[in-house]
Amino acid sequence: MSLKNEAYGRFQNTRMFYRQYTEGMTPQRINREFHADSTRLYELYKEAVGSRIDKATNKVVPFHTRVMRLFSALVRRLSPARRLVFLGSILGFILYFISNGLAQIALPISILAIIILLMLELLEKIDAKKEIDFARDIQLGLLPSSSTKTKELEFESFATTAKEVGGDYVDVIPTDKGVYLIIADVSGKGLGAALYMFRLQALVHLLIKKTQPSPKDLFLELNDYVKSGKKDKTFVTACAAFFPHNHHSFQLCRAGHNPPLLFIKQKDVSIELRSTGLALGMTNSEKLKAHLKEVTIPFVDGDSVLFYTDGLTEARNTMNQEYGLERLQSLFDIYGSLHAKSITQKIQNSLENFIQNEKLTDDITFNCVRKKAVKLKEIEEANLIV
Repeated sequence: MSLKNEAYGRFQNTRMFYRQYTEGMTPQRINREFHADSTRLYELYKEAVGSRIDKATNKVVPFHTRVMRLFSALVRRLSPARRLVFLGSILGFILYFISNGLAQIALPISILAIIILLMLELLEKIDAKKEIDFARDIQLGLLPSSSTKTKELEFESFATTAKEVGGDYVDVIPTDKGVYLIIADVSGKGLGAALYMFRLQALVHLLIKKTQPSPKDLFLELNDYVKSGKKDKTFVTACAAFFPHNHHSFQLCRAGHNPPLLFIKQKDVSIELRSTGLALGMTNSEKLKAHLKEVTIPFVDGDSVLFYTDGLTEARNTMNQEYGLERLQSLFDIYGSLHAKSITQKIQNSLENFIQNEKLTDDITFNCVRKKAVKLKEIEEANLIV
């Protein structure tokens, strides 16, 4: 007969509970989360209270007025039924104290009501988190494979979001005539930008499948949709490139987006590919057409081109320093002759070492395209255009 040491069992259960409760409670994480919560509360305070100086009277707003404004802003975030319960709880606390403890039942009821309210708000937050996680899974599923290869080209993508979902968009779309690469950044962050990104991606695929437009024509078509609502203040910066099969060049159009970097293997140096163009949604298509410029870029064996969103160059470290274009271009100068996957990994490692544990403030997306070396016999057979 074996005897069970129940004391040891209780000890193990207690230790397991302690581990589960304290999971993730590192000093760095706690400090970041307290800072984030403090910032959120301060933003709520500014939104609710406004300026300390009343513009009408040019006097300081009384303290009790600011407190009431903050309290009102917090309460309005509750549903009507929960507002009623919350008000009843406050009255219960007041009744307990002004009656010198005679209404003893009011205190436990009020505390219980507050706890129930907190639990309900927590459950709603958990449900919302599940929905956002589901949206994130959908978004990740819509992104292209991180590695895409054709007979002539290597495509390698990297994407990470500042929040659960983001507004950056990158896509690699093969067609019978060539391969399209689109990278875009929707203004804003979070779920709203992600939903806009979903819509943009669907339109891009529809237009390319239907007409296979040039990069400039693609942007003009997209602008009609982005600018469809007068009240919609959303705009999209984007860069589109078309790599035709059996050519030693590609077409590029930039709509207010960060200029791509081109590594020229023959000169062993990288340059910025600048061209004029306003962001989509900033103006009507007629005016946009006059500003957009489509250019043809030579792209020969061993060359690479890097497309990226501003989240990459504007990422900050613990000293509040930006990663910067100069750092990125220096890295591309060194590693631009490598395969696309290796270049992407080098940039990712450099970025991670730079930002350390600092929280991202913007989505980061970049894509590297490399022209693979083609044998001379294959070039002659394909009659490639230089």
